[in-house]
Amino acid sequence: MRGLAIAVVALAAAPVPGGSAAASDQEAPEGAAPPLLPVRDVAVTYRLAGLGGAKEMRISWLAAAGRLRLDLPAELGGVMLVDRHAQRAFMVMDPQRLVVELPLGGDLPRLGELPPGAQLVREGQDRVAGLPCTVWRYRDREQSGRACITADGVLLRASGPGPAGTGDGGALEAVAVAYGPQDPARFEPPPGYRSMRAAPPAGEAPPTRTAGR
Repeated sequence: MRGLAIAVVALAAAPVPGGSAAASDQEAPEGAAPPLLPVRDVAVTYRLAGLGGAKEMRISWLAAAGRLRLDLPAELGGVMLVDRHAQRAFMVMDPQRLVVELPLGGDLPRLGELPPGAQLVREGQDRVAGLPCTVWRYRDREQSGRACITADGVLLRASGPGPAGTGDGGALEAVAVAYGPQDPARFEPPPGYRSMRAAPPAGEAPPTRTAGR
C-alpha cells in the first residue's frame, strides 16, 4: 500500500522532458513564484507515464478545506483521500468496502503538486490542456525537474526523477481541467466501510486515530 503511494507521488512530483516553451497570453510577473496548491476547486485528469505504460488518473481539489481526492487507474485499485488540515491520508477500496489509513511518517502525499520549499527558476510560458501555464525548473533535497503551473496553482505538466531512493521516474500531463465547486462528501471516507491502519515503517509509532472522521 505504501509502495503504491510512493510510486504515484514520484510521478506526480515529476515535468516534460525537453518541451519547448511558447509565448502565453497570461505571462506571470517576472520572478513571481506560483502557488504550489490550487487556490480554487478544480478536477484534473492526468495522463501518466512511468508505471508500466501510459495510464490516466483524476485528481480533485477541495481548495478551502485543504482536501484532495485521487482516483487511481483501475489496475492500481481504489481512491486516495488526503486531508491536509488534519494531516491524514486514506486509501478507499470500494470492492472490499474498506478504508485503510496510510502511515505518513510525518509527510503527506503530494499528488499533482510540487514539494514545499522547492527552489524555482522560471523558464518560459506554454499551454497545456488549453490553459496557459508558466514553465518552472524546480529542485529540492530529493527531486528535480520541470513543471508547467497555472497562475492559480494547478500543475498541468511535470516530468523528472522521483524522490531519492525510490528508483521511480516518469511524466504527468493534464488532458482535461474542470474548474467548479466540488462535493465535500467525495473527500470523506465512505460511511459504513470497514477501517484499518496500514502498518507503519519499521521504527515509526503507529497512528493513534481511527480511519473515521
